[in-house]
Amino acid sequence: MNTRWNGAALGAVLGACALLSACGGGGPNAGAPIFGNVPSDNATPGTPSTPVNEPLKPSAVYAQQCAPENAQAPAGNRNGSLSQEKRWLRSYFDEAYLWRESVPNVNASAASFSNTADVQGSLEAYFDALRSPVLTASGARQDRFSFMIPTAKWQQMTQAGVDAGFGIEWTMASPTPPRGIRIAYVMPGSPAQRAGLRRGDTLLTVNGVSADTNDRAGIDVLNDMVSPDQLQKRFDFSFSRAGGQNVQVSLLSAEVETQPVALDEVLTGADGKKVGHLIFNTHIAKGEIQLIDAMTRFQQAGVSDLVVDLRYNGGGLLFMASQLAYMVAGSQQTSGKDFERSRYNSLRQATEGGATPFYGVSCLLDANFQCTSERPLPALNLRRVYVLAQSGTCSASEAFINGLRGVDVEVVLIGGKTCGKPYGFTAKDNCGNSYFPIEFGGVNNKGFGDYADGFVPGGNGATGLPGCAVADDLGHELANPGEALLATALEHRISGRCLAQAPGMRPASARPREGDVALMLKRSPVRSNAFRLPR
Repeated sequence: MNTRWNGAALGAVLGACALLSACGGGGPNAGAPIFGNVPSDNATPGTPSTPVNEPLKPSAVYAQQCAPENAQAPAGNRNGSLSQEKRWLRSYFDEAYLWRESVPNVNASAASFSNTADVQGSLEAYFDALRSPVLTASGARQDRFSFMIPTAKWQQMTQAGVDAGFGIEWTMASPTPPRGIRIAYVMPGSPAQRAGLRRGDTLLTVNGVSADTNDRAGIDVLNDMVSPDQLQKRFDFSFSRAGGQNVQVSLLSAEVETQPVALDEVLTGADGKKVGHLIFNTHIAKGEIQLIDAMTRFQQAGVSDLVVDLRYNGGGLLFMASQLAYMVAGSQQTSGKDFERSRYNSLRQATEGGATPFYGVSCLLDANFQCTSERPLPALNLRRVYVLAQSGTCSASEAFINGLRGVDVEVVLIGGKTCGKPYGFTAKDNCGNSYFPIEFGGVNNKGFGDYADGFVPGGNGATGLPGCAVADDLGHELANPGEALLATALEHRISGRCLAQAPGMRPASARPREGDVALMLKRSPVRSNAFRLPR
């Protein structure tokens, strides 16, 4: 079996998957931009952008030449300029970006990209301006996922799963009022748990701002609540709880450690058979051993079916999705087959395009992103798996679904349509920031990867999966067998039928009104994408 780790293979599995559309053509010279000009110190800020004949040099020529005002950069590298950092970024987009042909023609010297008093803000604005403006068939922006983040924060989150917050996973019925912002779950040991907050609590106000605020200033407060910009920042909350109770709490944002595997248990079905139930919330490094331990217990218990709850799992390290798929399917169904075949831009495909197998051995990353242990993984050898999903099921979680479908393991989807994030990144560090322009897509062993609008339970067509559309049941704890998604999966595995909707579940989204301001709940990027290791 091709299931052992090596340097090249490890780099090939720490990413994401699924191709939306074929990579376009391009010139053979990696230094010649298709669109966009070379950042220039001499251009007049605010003037219209014009292409120049000077070719971009390789990004390595501009690397680590950091602006003196860049507080993120190592002190020894602050001998460059903001323009040099932008040159590096434009060149790196040309070398690595999946849609390099669609990079807009951007005036890098415009005032919004050139404020040395706010180097981070200038770089973020320039990065955003370089993203492809092309729209998909459904009208969504083709690139709504590329991002950048300070390197120190990226390393902290990927290794330890630590981020600023309260230990609350939020869920929302609608981006516009009435939003129905509620607590999806509370992390063990977090400030939210110590304050007595519960799944299903509905947000009324935060710092005096209504959850249904409809102005930009109010939206900024809600965004800060979801992802606080600093530690020890006070937030005053008001919640309503089932039964008419109002709950008032004050919380300080803190470093909250994520628990990737929130629960693993063996249930007894109505037919007397053993059913494994796994709640898996994020693909971060420390979750690997938790997954292995859980699947070992399922193997020892002799489970004949498995329910994997991925409804709040937005992604992370793809090699863990490959491992989990192997542990579900086993060696006989996966041997010699691809979990994913990657597709890069026209310049990189010949040298970096390749296949990721189903990995049947452990890795256990150390602080330097090196594997420390190669041991055979447990396997359940199942022909079918139940996946509980919602719109928060993204990226590496969708790769898990797609990879299993590629080897004819039936995936029964219970819940809602997944988010549709079929792309991947490799962290690239420069001057204290880690950059993640979308770099690749991929396909499963059958060559399928076009699920940019998500997988649909009980749907039709290539992205329709067997299963049941069920609203998120915030009236029950996730481990409660009566919770709607779990109860439906347990019933469907016996009868093949979907349960009727029960009261107390998430309301349908409201139609936006003219003038409504939309709110997007922002997760930590580590929990909402899929990654390869830094290059």
